[in-house]
Amino acid sequence: MIKVGVFYPQSAKFDWDYYMTKHMPLVQSRLSPAIKKVDIEKGLAGGAPGADATYQCVCNLHFDSVEAFQAAFGPYAAEIMGDIPNYTDAQPVVQISEVKM
Repeated sequence: MIKVGVFYPQSAKFDWDYYMTKHMPLVQSRLSPAIKKVDIEKGLAGGAPGADATYQCVCNLHFDSVEAFQAAFGPYAAEIMGDIPNYTDAQPVVQISEVKM
């Protein structure tokens, strides 16, 4: 199993309502049935007392393999990525990881 982590750094704009009710349903519908699980985290604080969270949002998309992700995402990449300005001005950081546990 692999995880595609999408990390949104702190920014001036992040519309949680749009993200949860429009963007994520779009992502899930386009990447189905390859997508196995989705975790969405809202950053609350950093590690030091009083520190802001590094990321305002972290989204983890789980797939059986990198190939399964690429096959599902490829045809819809422009549509999914093109929707980002509708909810944030942050430039997301993406990391693909192997789930070890």
